[in-house]
Amino acid sequence: MRYALDASFFFSGAALDGELLAPPSVVEELADLRSRGRLEALLAAGLSVRSPSGESLDRVAKAARETGDAPRLSAADRDLLALALELGATIVSDDYAVQNVAFALGLGVRGILQGKARSRRWRFRCTGCNRRYASAGTCPECGSPLKRTLK
Repeated sequence: MRYALDASFFFSGAALDGELLAPPSVVEELADLRSRGRLEALLAAGLSVRSPSGESLDRVAKAARETGDAPRLSAADRDLLALALELGATIVSDDYAVQNVAFALGLGVRGILQGKARSRRWRFRCTGCNRRYASAGTCPECGSPLKRTLK
């Protein structure tokens, strides 16, 4: 089985059997000695560091906008999702926004220390006039910030 690894995997003591993958942006997030040591050991055992294609990144961006999770995803999160999508890998992450977008893309998800999230669709409510919108930002009617809520 193929697994695309989020940075949280390297911080944990979890173990996986199978083909392990990570995008370069996730590797760059590993700054402490323990996670860098774990990275080196996994590289020696066959971890593959690969960049996703632009097409996969576009599909991830579209899915993240549709679920309402786009503002919560970092560049590394988007790269991780795109790599998993491209190679048919299961996402290994405790980040619920990453898991939610993975569900929308039809990807398998595996938690590390947290349980697996449920698929959610987000809406955004204006904190000033209470109008509802499909995407994050500020209210075009009154200019107040929009707050994320369940659909």
